[in-house]
Amino acid sequence: MNLRQALISLYLGVCVIPAAGAQAGGEMDQQGKLLLDSFVRDIQTLSARFQQSLVDDNDIVVEESRGTVEIHRPGRFRWSYEEPYEQLLVADGLNVWSYDVDLAQVTVKSQQQVLGSTPALLLGGAASALEDFEFIGSFEDRGTVWIRLRPKDKAAGFSKIELGFTDGSLSRMIFSDNLEQTTLIALFEVKFNEDIDDERFRFVPPADADLVGEPVTADNSGL
Repeated sequence: MNLRQALISLYLGVCVIPAAGAQAGGEMDQQGKLLLDSFVRDIQTLSARFQQSLVDDNDIVVEESRGTVEIHRPGRFRWSYEEPYEQLLVADGLNVWSYDVDLAQVTVKSQQQVLGSTPALLLGGAASALEDFEFIGSFEDRGTVWIRLRPKDKAAGFSKIELGFTDGSLSRMIFSDNLEQTTLIALFEVKFNEDIDDERFRFVPPADADLVGEPVTADNSGL
C-alpha cells in the first residue's frame, strides 16, 4: 500500500482498493449497479454532516473542512462549510452561488456551465446523470460496497469517482481529479427522503457582499 492509499484508508476507516479478502467480481458488480441505480432513482433528498480532506499529488493533506450538506433532486443542493472558514455553495436549479463570508464576496455562475460531468451532478442531478458516467466496477471491503465510476467527458476535470455504501446507504466518497489530487468525503448522520424547506436552496446575496458574475434567469436559461 502506497502513502496515498494509506492516507485514504486512515481517513475513511476502510481499505479503498481491492485487497486479499475483499470481495470483487461479477456478483459484486451487479450489486454495485443496483445500489447506484437505487441511489439516483429512489433518493429525492439527502441531508448529512460531512468531513472533507484534500490530498495533493505529493500525498500531503493540504486542506480539511467540515460542515453540512443538503441535496434535493433534481438540481438543487446546499454545501455549508463551517470550518476552517465559512463558505456556502448553493445550487438553485439555474445558478451555483458561492459565498465566501470572510471575503464578503459572492460568485455566481450558470449551473449548467459549472456542473457538467462532475460528482455534484451525479449526487444531485436527475437519474439521467448516470448516462454521463462509465461504470468501472465494484467491490466490498469491511462492510462497505465501493462503486467506481469514470466521467465519459474527458474534459470533466475528474478522472475517477468512488462511492461507498454501508448498509445500503451512501457513507463515503472519493473524487480523483486530473491534477492527481484526491478529495475524501465522509458523511455522518445521513437522512434520506425527508422534507427540506425550499428556502434552503434559494440564495440572496448579502447587501455588503461584492457580486462577481451575472445570474441566469428562467427567461434566458435556454431550458
